[in-house]
Amino acid sequence: MNYNKALNIILNKQSLGIMPGLARISKLLDEMGNPQNELKIIHIAGTNGKGTVAYTIADTLKNNGYKTGLFTSPWIYSYREQIQTDGEYISKDDLAHYIEKYQHNDCTEFEMLTAIMYKYFADKKVDYAVVECGMGGLNDSTNVEKENLAVITSIALDHTNFLGETIEEIAMEKAGIIKENCTCVLYPNPQVEHIFEQVCSEKNAKLVKVLCDSEEPFFAKNLHTAANAVYELGLNVGVTLYTPDARQTSAEDGKILVDGGHNVDAAQALDGLLNDNVALIGMMKDKNVDGYLSVVAPHCKRIITTTVSNPRAMSAFELKCIASKYCDDVVAVDAPVAALYYAKEKGLDLVCGSFYLIREIIKELN
Repeated sequence: MNYNKALNIILNKQSLGIMPGLARISKLLDEMGNPQNELKIIHIAGTNGKGTVAYTIADTLKNNGYKTGLFTSPWIYSYREQIQTDGEYISKDDLAHYIEKYQHNDCTEFEMLTAIMYKYFADKKVDYAVVECGMGGLNDSTNVEKENLAVITSIALDHTNFLGETIEEIAMEKAGIIKENCTCVLYPNPQVEHIFEQVCSEKNAKLVKVLCDSEEPFFAKNLHTAANAVYELGLNVGVTLYTPDARQTSAEDGKILVDGGHNVDAAQALDGLLNDNVALIGMMKDKNVDGYLSVVAPHCKRIITTTVSNPRAMSAFELKCIASKYCDDVVAVDAPVAALYYAKEKGLDLVCGSFYLIREIIKELN
């Protein structure tokens, strides 16, 4: 089976949507021989910063001679970038092989991809698998291992229709990755720290609280979290923050700030970087769009809204209506690439609101 045909098979499963629960993936993993139980897993849950912490841990392990698997989402450049070994994407031939072999299942797209990831990492005999939760923790399809080093990043309100309406409910969901007699490294989350203390006590798990100045920026806290996780693995080595693309990174020779964050906390993390911006914004309609824009839009002198090519996307017109409450100059351009070039003509220096937007236009950003 060629790669394009295999990719269509797994992408067609997107029509199943998001279906929390572990029954379907557990059945598929049984068929695979439960490869997740052969791996040393660093499992990362949280609302913001998961990708940065995951990449930083994986990069540190790789640089210290450990064969390291990395599983993150969503992708920006290639579907294959979600499964990496020592920084290399899974090959087209390998991904096609696993999809062809295990295509007959009732899993969602993410469940099937997750199962393939575990099988691939086991077959490659990685020393460590760094695994980022897709959403939540307890009922996330990644949460199938018996042992791990659990890492919890910043907790905030997001995916409330699945994870709960309060930050405490969301924290409980994230805490679901903590295993009996294992270790949990916790980013400074004072509002919900008691939740993780309770769960770790119930599971006889060691809780490692990341200690740092509360005034430190989020990226410094992410670095401290990754460094604590590496230390808990028994490595006393230096750790350098690895910032993946679209996490407050730049394009066009530093002229454009690019950030895929999509919730209020992510907007607040941008707050100090914004000043009289020209922004291109696309968002999903299941996010707190008004909350996000209430933070970002007042800093913008001009906003171009667009419609991301995703069934969950909010239309450019709807975004314009909300953004217009906070910015006087808002224009809606439906097609993302056309919106990008229009925005460039107007002095674009900020792209934000969705990783899916960035995926669509990334090849047009130099």
